[in-house]
Amino acid sequence: MKNAVKFIKSKFFLYALLGALFVSIICGAVFMRYIFSGIPPVYEMEEYTPSLTSKVFDRNGKLFHEFSIEKRSMVPLEEIPVDLQNGVVAMEDRDFFKHAGFSVRGILRALLHDVLTGRAKQGGSTLTQQLSRGVFLTQQKKIIRKIREIVLAVQIEHRFSKPEILQLYLNEIYLGSGAYGVKAAAKRYFNKELSELTTGEAALMVGLIPSPGTYNPFANPQKALERRNLVLQVMREQGYISQEDLEKAKQEPLPEKENASDADKPGLYFIEHIRRTLEPKYGTETLWKGGLNIYTTLDIDQQATAEKIMNEKLTELDMVVAKGLGIEIEPEDPDAAVEKVEADGETKERQDYPRLQGAFMVRDVKTGAVRVMVGGRSFSESKFNRATQAKRQPGSSFKPYVWMAALQQGYTPATLVKDLPTMFYFDGRNWHTFDENSDLYSLDLAAQSFVGSKAFNVWAPQNLGGRNEGWIPLRRALEKSKNLVAVNLVDALSPRKVIAVARKAGLTASMPTVPALGLGVSVVNMDEHLAALSTFGNGGIHTDNYYIDKVEDSNGRILEEHIGQEREAFSPQDSYLLINMMKGVVTRGSGRAASRLGRPLAGKTGTTQSHRDMWFVGMTPHTAAAAWMGYDDDTSQEKYQWQGSTTARWWADIMEQILKDEPADDFAVPEGISFSYINPETGKLATPTDPNKFLEAFKKGTAPTSF
Repeated sequence: MKNAVKFIKSKFFLYALLGALFVSIICGAVFMRYIFSGIPPVYEMEEYTPSLTSKVFDRNGKLFHEFSIEKRSMVPLEEIPVDLQNGVVAMEDRDFFKHAGFSVRGILRALLHDVLTGRAKQGGSTLTQQLSRGVFLTQQKKIIRKIREIVLAVQIEHRFSKPEILQLYLNEIYLGSGAYGVKAAAKRYFNKELSELTTGEAALMVGLIPSPGTYNPFANPQKALERRNLVLQVMREQGYISQEDLEKAKQEPLPEKENASDADKPGLYFIEHIRRTLEPKYGTETLWKGGLNIYTTLDIDQQATAEKIMNEKLTELDMVVAKGLGIEIEPEDPDAAVEKVEADGETKERQDYPRLQGAFMVRDVKTGAVRVMVGGRSFSESKFNRATQAKRQPGSSFKPYVWMAALQQGYTPATLVKDLPTMFYFDGRNWHTFDENSDLYSLDLAAQSFVGSKAFNVWAPQNLGGRNEGWIPLRRALEKSKNLVAVNLVDALSPRKVIAVARKAGLTASMPTVPALGLGVSVVNMDEHLAALSTFGNGGIHTDNYYIDKVEDSNGRILEEHIGQEREAFSPQDSYLLINMMKGVVTRGSGRAASRLGRPLAGKTGTTQSHRDMWFVGMTPHTAAAAWMGYDDDTSQEKYQWQGSTTARWWADIMEQILKDEPADDFAVPEGISFSYINPETGKLATPTDPNKFLEAFKKGTAPTSF
């Protein structure tokens, strides 16, 4: 009986042992399956490429920007300095060339720390483990990830040679300031190629690996120095450098200034516009990591020139304002304006000086390709693009739309138009004019009955300077930018006809049906205004602005390509007559500051009420450009008497450089245009002996017939 009981107990124990073993095997298999399920196939590393940089090229194929999450460049091991390779091995994994992917001593040390502290520590990792973590795994500090890291490291060691692993590591490692890989880091910290690095510089880069932020030489120079010297000492102890090399490298100075970042480069307003266009279309991942090739219309050299000159000229105007306010300002550092304020017997400093803002844009007259876009004086200070996002009153630069409406209604450049005092009243529904009078005194008397009436508003527009000339030719009225003529034309033609012209030219902004429309009281975007006015220089053919010629994916497949679209908005004859009058604005009128360029130019100045906005828009037959200046907060500049002609001066400074290689062509005369000599005062035919005769353009059959 006792033997039977013993037999049963022994059998039960055996079955229990086998069951426990079976459960352990199953659990182990499940656990290993779980471990391996989180490990990608190691063969993928053979084709591994980090996230790719999307490159942006200008119209001449010059690379001027890159969209990238990681600043990374891949280089073969033979191009990486030996001191840099040795320093990494000495500091990060001295047994790199001996182990099979992991270090037992390092793992035990890390596990002991984890047990004592109660949390996972990212330590004890070999170069191969760091590589597996950087390429395939997350940075989470978990035991399970550590196990996967070791398994993957063993697989990597089995599949790749030690030099291949070291090469991948040196191209993958993050070294701070957005630099991934040693080549990008050498450029960022020293502005050098890898081959130019000294032993001390290589050691400093190695010292960054465990904590790029802590050992950044620009943020923490003392810590960076101590870490670099530690790397050099370890390299000496392990026989990688001599004592002489050590002492020499310790004497090397640390870098003091980080290599120029994207924040210092020209064209950033344009780049931001490109980003806002492409990111919704292709997605953030594709734009920033997909390796796109983006071919744009921008001319980066012209862009840099425009940014430099605009800032210089606006700084000069800032200094005029500063002088009037008692502020000391250095021309080379306009941001460092200091106001000296006397208070309690002490001289104090106050940094509260506003700066003029500006915007500038250049496009191809015929195609609409944007060559230059300056959205403000500093992208790092303000990313608001005043060329595309700001809505400002165009002032008198709106008048060409009014003059085109007049031409379409049968006016000629010689038609006499009214430059006489006019007074309007608003009856609650529409604007009306008083009976025509020749002097403001009579109009003032007529307006007295409306004074104090809430049902009526009275408005009496005036020319700049308050002078009027009676009846003058349409051409002269545009050249002198006559406000009275503009509002009288709008009143005679109707605001709706003027708005229809502006719409056909390309403006989409809301425009009020009031006589003041002709003075540019509506608000427009610069890019749209420039495109609309360019329609007149293109023979009445409208083309929209465009910024991208072509986008390719990383394999060179074309994703999109610009195909130009044209729309006939106005007749070539009316467009030529208007452009010919706008040429007179430059040669004899408010825009003559631009005439010093010595080439055919058509243009129009614009100054809004209280001089809050100053414009100049000008064009050759090939290139059109718009310039604006003002304060973001709408501060008046009236006391300085700045106006559109002020803007025209720095417009000309920029365009002198941009147009230097463009032929000085004149605007082509279309069929159906004839020329006659007229008297510029009367608009009638000039006699042969008239000393002031002027050769005027007309549509055939519309020239005056009387002298």
